[in-house]
Amino acid sequence: MIVFHTSNIAVLRPDVLHSRRYLDFGKGFYVTPTKMQAVNYAQRFSMWGEDAYLNSYEMTSPDTAKFRCKRFDKYDEEWLDYVSACRLGLPVEEFDIIEGGIADDKVFNTIDLYFTHMISKDEALRRLFAVRPNQQICFLSQQSIDACLTYLKTEKI
Repeated sequence: MIVFHTSNIAVLRPDVLHSRRYLDFGKGFYVTPTKMQAVNYAQRFSMWGEDAYLNSYEMTSPDTAKFRCKRFDKYDEEWLDYVSACRLGLPVEEFDIIEGGIADDKVFNTIDLYFTHMISKDEALRRLFAVRPNQQICFLSQQSIDACLTYLKTEKI
């Protein structure tokens, strides 16, 4: 499967070291199988006056005997609890690879209201239920990156 990562640089050798903390699934290397989603994310760099690059990789399925993997199929209570803990820097169950929905702009508004106690967890889940997740895959260990991702190319957007 081809996956994409948008950055302000070409990323020929992905790693977990250069990631920001407190992201949806923690500090890791994030990719998406949806090219348009990655291209849309590039708008953030142009807003900051930076160049944007679309990095493409071949992703092989992880060896589940070797790597701890987690998949969130929908925006549900388990996903909300995990993302909330990661974004707040709280301890979470550790995985090598996590796949699930992105807390993008339309979803983040709901999460922000939940974080600030403006809406209840039940209300947040009700709002999230109607949203179709945009998929992301997060590699949280360098070993999983090295085993599953092969660099293909970089395009300036």
